[in-house]
Amino acid sequence: MTISEKLHAVGRPLLEAQLAHPTVAGIGRGDLPEPVFRSWLEQDYLYLLDYVRVFAKLAWQAPDAHVGDLVDLAHSTYHEELDLHRSLSAEFGADLEGAVKGPACVAYTSFLLESAGSYGEGLAALYPCMWGYSTLGRILAENPPAEPRYRAWVDTYADPGFAALAERIAQMIDETDVDPDRAEAMFTEGMAHELAFWDVP
Repeated sequence: MTISEKLHAVGRPLLEAQLAHPTVAGIGRGDLPEPVFRSWLEQDYLYLLDYVRVFAKLAWQAPDAHVGDLVDLAHSTYHEELDLHRSLSAEFGADLEGAVKGPACVAYTSFLLESAGSYGEGLAALYPCMWGYSTLGRILAENPPAEPRYRAWVDTYADPGFAALAERIAQMIDETDVDPDRAEAMFTEGMAHELAFWDVP
């Protein structure tokens, strides 16, 4: 079993907890109250700005073969994923530029930026976001919400192109010399932050 396969096995129960979370379940049904999604949107926008910085920090340490992968991931996050947030912000009345990080966002981004000081551990720490959202999107897309704004969210993360980006991270983790126990610890902590993040302020 590869390191990434072990992480998937460890992460599955934590992913099921996310699927059961009221925020995720509400997105899946298309009936999440707008103020809740607006708050999540603002927090996730701030989170993703730091996520791009994490990719950049890891790219600086990456072997030559994967510098381009991490630059591509940073570009995709900044220009595609953040574009989704910008487009949805007007529809939900979100104030992306005026938003302030809540406790969960501060804790998660601080963890990721600190973890990125080590290449292998940093990849394991950020993997829950890529793998988790890709998997959530795929599952929710099996019975997508009729509400068009929430459907757009589901479609973004269910896209095969997004899954391919997550698979690239898995490959990079498997090619590092990171200690498997440390990778699992960082991944598990990242998954815990993912779950906490749904408790929007």
